[in-house]
Amino acid sequence: MGRWKTMIFIRILAVAIGILAIAAGLFVVLQGTGVLRWPADSLMVNDRAWAVRGAVLAMVGGIVVWLGRRC
Repeated sequence: MGRWKTMIFIRILAVAIGILAIAAGLFVVLQGTGVLRWPADSLMVNDRAWAVRGAVLAMVGGIVVWLGRRC
């Protein structure tokens, strides 16, 4: 029975980490595209390279959520 509890814990942890990665990625995308200018002195504001990195992070987070829910 302990093995099943461990698997459930890992699945919940994967989904939680994936959701946090999606949220962080979207935040970076919004800063990189200039939609979100907070904090104002951030080096990521209006920098397309950060928008791409944020999109990649959000996609990786989506894959982690998908894998965590699939098993």
